[in-house]
Amino acid sequence: MNISLEISYYPLTEQYSTPIKGFIDGLGSDHRISVQPGPMSTLISGDYDVVMEDLVHQLKPLLEKYPSVFTMKLSNACKISGE
Repeated sequence: MNISLEISYYPLTEQYSTPIKGFIDGLGSDHRISVQPGPMSTLISGDYDVVMEDLVHQLKPLLEKYPSVFTMKLSNACKISGE
């Protein structure tokens, strides 16, 4: 099943751009999913299992290292343009 995920990441640290860039770069390294960074959120699409597996691997290290807030919207009905 294909899904679309909109996610915003707010690291609560003065050097917030470093963890945000690392998060987006980490997700973008898996070519099985589509990652479209935007000014306020990142759109991710792909197979449910692949997207969720990538999130598990990306979120935990960030949560362990930085106080963080993530907001997410998950859909199996909204297609990202280009799919």
